[in-house]
Amino acid sequence: KSDRSPVTIADLGAQCIIGNSLREAFPQDELVAEEDANDLRTPEKKEQLAQITNYVNQTLKLHGPISSPQMEESEILDSIDHGNGVPSESKRYWTCDPIDGTKGFLRGDQYANCLALVENGSVVLGVMACPALEIDGTTGHLFIAEQGNGAWRKSLTKTDEKEQPFIKMEVNKECEAMVQSFVASHGNHSAQEDVAHQLGIENVIRMDSQAKYAMVASGKASLYLRLSSYKENIWDHAAGKILVEEAGGLVTDRNGKELGFSEAKMTQNDGVMVTNGVLHEKVLEVLQKAND
Repeated sequence: KSDRSPVTIADLGAQCIIGNSLREAFPQDELVAEEDANDLRTPEKKEQLAQITNYVNQTLKLHGPISSPQMEESEILDSIDHGNGVPSESKRYWTCDPIDGTKGFLRGDQYANCLALVENGSVVLGVMACPALEIDGTTGHLFIAEQGNGAWRKSLTKTDEKEQPFIKMEVNKECEAMVQSFVASHGNHSAQEDVAHQLGIENVIRMDSQAKYAMVASGKASLYLRLSSYKENIWDHAAGKILVEEAGGLVTDRNGKELGFSEAKMTQNDGVMVTNGVLHEKVLEVLQKAND
């Protein structure tokens, strides 16, 4: 892509399935997503489009509704481009990162499938799958959160062919671990680690994607910092934000300002700060002193 981040067949195929599903279920809602089909519409990408069409149809056959028809290439392209919606404070819309942490996905490490619903500029629903995230001895989890109704997770691993139940999540007020991006350019590792050390946190975990939000929401970390001048994209934070908040944590920018979802880029925010709630004021104090 233009920012040199990778995009895979999986990214585009996942966005196609999500876009198509939302368009059918909520035709009045717009979708603001990370990918688009511009390159796929060129003759040079004909082979890649054929691969995506094949993978999408295989997935729908195995996991979609029984009556799911096979999708044509034109429908694949249009479903991906359904994600070209525009954020708004006056209407509701969905925002999606089909594979957040593509570099982690390619390494066989952490990644997340993220979807959130935004109403009047506030995230009201979040769904996130982290297929590679290990929690309490089980790898692969699904997370959901709804405004006012808490945050929940369940294992994606079946036991004796039975679906696992959803477990309500709460942040850990005592946990002493910080998560930060695996890729150094996504933040300021030295500054972030300095904040952690000032708070007495020595356990620093590096990982890709919004799985970091899941770590805080599930009580496996107490702090996630992203100190960067880069203006964040809403699809990189919407689902994770409501997970943490509904689990009892707090999410703001580095100045304590609420994250904005009225445009695709968070131009009014400076970095991202995620805590178990207890640490929030302490982190703000440390960051303020560093700015003085």
